[in-house]
Amino acid sequence: MRLQLCVLALACSVGLAQAKGNDPGPLGKTLTPMGSEIAANADGSIPAWSGGLASNAGTVDSKGSYSDPYAAEKPLFTVTAQNLAQYQKFLSPGQIALFKRYPDSYKMNIYPTHRSANLPKDVLEQSRGNVAKTSMADGGNGLHDYARGIPFPLPTEGLEVMWNHMTRYRGGSYERISSSALVRENGATSYVRNQSLINFADTVSGLEPGANTLFLFKSRVLEPARLSGEAVLVHEPIDQVAEPRSAWQYLPGQRRVRRAPMIAYDNSARYSNGLITADNIDGYNGAPDRFDWKLIGKQELFIPYNSYKIGSHALKYDEVIKPNHINQDLARYEKHRVWVVEATLKPNARHIYAKRRFYVDEDSWQIAQSDQYDSRGELWRSGELHAIQQYDHGFTYNVLETSYDLIAGRYYAGGLANEETQPMRVGFAAKTDDYTPSDLRRWAK
Repeated sequence: MRLQLCVLALACSVGLAQAKGNDPGPLGKTLTPMGSEIAANADGSIPAWSGGLASNAGTVDSKGSYSDPYAAEKPLFTVTAQNLAQYQKFLSPGQIALFKRYPDSYKMNIYPTHRSANLPKDVLEQSRGNVAKTSMADGGNGLHDYARGIPFPLPTEGLEVMWNHMTRYRGGSYERISSSALVRENGATSYVRNQSLINFADTVSGLEPGANTLFLFKSRVLEPARLSGEAVLVHEPIDQVAEPRSAWQYLPGQRRVRRAPMIAYDNSARYSNGLITADNIDGYNGAPDRFDWKLIGKQELFIPYNSYKIGSHALKYDEVIKPNHINQDLARYEKHRVWVVEATLKPNARHIYAKRRFYVDEDSWQIAQSDQYDSRGELWRSGELHAIQQYDHGFTYNVLETSYDLIAGRYYAGGLANEETQPMRVGFAAKTDDYTPSDLRRWAK
């Protein structure tokens, strides 16, 4: 694997050298408007990008369930523990570890690859403009001259790829109700249902010009009853070192809003029982300053993609969530090119992960797979983001996020909305008054 990645890094370094500079010329010619390669791969198993899914590629019902444009397709083949050696060059170490830990049940159904990702025309135009003006600030901990779109369509550094992920377009704003599941080693499962809202800075009125704001976010627990009404508010800066993430929490039993400085870095994500860190939600988020970031190169990888089936509202949660791992009969994997970014903990910095490796889809700039290593250098956790192209809104979004503890045999699954009847709301404006500590107390009730 090390040799493979070295070769990939060498091969990619040539392309990176050619892409350096502030000339957006390759976009729309040899590269897609998002910055990915237009061309197919050598054997055609990854096709050329032809524009992504059109807005009328399917239908969306009253519950927010997307029809599957590829529902009629059958798997090309299935990767199992028995034939793993044949395909492991297209797998991450974390994926390989899952086959070895659960050899009798874990499998990956590999489907034809569809490069379904695209973005609205105005977002692509702003992304093109970012090539000449947007730069990283404060050693990569923030951005200069950025407002919207892909900040680095022509990345040459690992942190540029990560910023593309963290800032990727998700409709400008959204509101959704979803559940997260904790699955213990014995298969026992518990759920937490919550409502979340997020507004990126360009959709918020009342912000000062040049405000150090990426987005505003709030979430409240709906179920179970013992947690109902607990809520959190986050003001996410673009530069979290210059201005740390501001967070507040409301607990009904205390009837007051308090600062919540622990919603960052390697503190346990809310209601995850330590299975996922705060900065591991959505693959990765937050301040990058505790790690050294390295762009390894590109790799062809089997990743979750076009996950309409597993996100279907025709399913119940217990059809998706199974002991040891999710129901792999419902998961769809395709071969795609990914950017490989490695993060190594800085000397004297603190984090439960000593090394992390992220696999970022070249078309959507979304983390698809991640592997986390402990202080001994042992592979500890592996995560997946199962996403769909929301063709009616023109962006890619998760329908399921998992984090597997390969040592303890437990896992976390977030973003479940199969049983919800209220569709995700996208593209609404907000005011700064909607995201204040006083508003949080009112909203939580």
